Amino acid sequence: MPVSGLTSRRGRIWAAGGILLILALVAALLVTTLGGTHRARAAADGLPRITVEVSPSGCGRGWNEPVSGLQVFDLHNTSDGPAEVYLEDPRSRALYGEIEGLAPGTTRSLTVRLGTGSYAFTCLPDDAGAVTGPTVRITGGTAGPAAAPVTEHDLIPLAIDYQKWVAGGLDELAGLTGRLRSAIDRGDLAGARTAWLPAHLAYERLGAAYDAFGDADGRINGTDAGLPGGVHDPSFTGFHRLEYGLWHGQSADALRGPAATLVKDVGALRTGWAQARMDPAQLGLRAHEILENTVQFELTGRTDYGSGSNLATARAGIDGTRAVLSRLRPLLTTRYPDLPALDRELDRAQRTLDGFHHGGTWTPLNRLDRTGREQVDAVLGDLVERLASVATICDPRRTV
Repeated sequence: MPVSGLTSRRGRIWAAGGILLILALVAALLVTTLGGTHRARAAADGLPRITVEVSPSGCGRGWNEPVSGLQVFDLHNTSDGPAEVYLEDPRSRALYGEIEGLAPGTTRSLTVRLGTGSYAFTCLPDDAGAVTGPTVRITGGTAGPAAAPVTEHDLIPLAIDYQKWVAGGLDELAGLTGRLRSAIDRGDLAGARTAWLPAHLAYERLGAAYDAFGDADGRINGTDAGLPGGVHDPSFTGFHRLEYGLWHGQSADALRGPAATLVKDVGALRTGWAQARMDPAQLGLRAHEILENTVQFELTGRTDYGSGSNLATARAGIDGTRAVLSRLRPLLTTRYPDLPALDRELDRAQRTLDGFHHGGTWTPLNRLDRTGREQVDAVLGDLVERLASVATICDPRRTV
């Protein structure tokens, strides 16, 4: 599928022309010693392989006969500490590939496509400054995609802006959970079932902030997974506790306590949010994880406690993803050529999910026919892969 990005520390490799290659970053002990000239040798897959040293004193040593095209670098850490390794344009610092956490004495493979241009390896030991190896020039062919590195400094104002947006979302959430509690308090269970979904979706749209919510996320939106008493365990609280009760015939008396607890927990989160600090380095990763979690939990029905609203939650995930991407867009516009295609796929996913919304109800996941299920799985699976590029590009790098 058409995507673009650089060789990821998470093991996703984007080839030129936008063809996704998923390659494992394999750790293995080097069976030959480094030193002298290392000629490119053909691997079993026919790709040239070059062994390159990673160390403060010999960064990039061994790359003596550069070739163009798709190739594999076996990066061997000869130092006594872990290191990160970047393959970059030494002038623009545009990044073509990277490996993090390369342990001492180990080798990991980096697969990239190189063409006309200048390249150098930069080695970044954990406890020392960056060292850039010799510049290598290649003539002929077209290089794979590259992107200028993003720093944490670039992400700080974007994270602050997103955090302010979350504050507004928490205000809305507090109002909606209050309505839900009021319906339960007056014994209007039909009204409570109507009020439950808007309140839950308001919370789901805040997906990139869950990590900063800390333990409050488990209390507000946790499931009964791992609880000794399951759905009857006293520690099962929040939206899903109320969902279970509202759709399994529990009385208003049984639900007043959980409703009050939810309102209290939301209020505490709202009050404390002004002192919370989101990690700017996580913003790009969260853009990917919102829909990754949607596929893992919502499209499997693992979070359905009776309301049949998984597709509505998935739709809220689209909104939450857009909220993060709107903050990251200034960085992505110049670094992610497939951003317009990502926007089109978000639109397509939104239309697909909206097709299962009928007035005030949503089609339950277990009532999708085969065609509908395949459409949902395909469009969200495609988005998860595309958003992996966003996470990779927006992962902040060391520059010194």
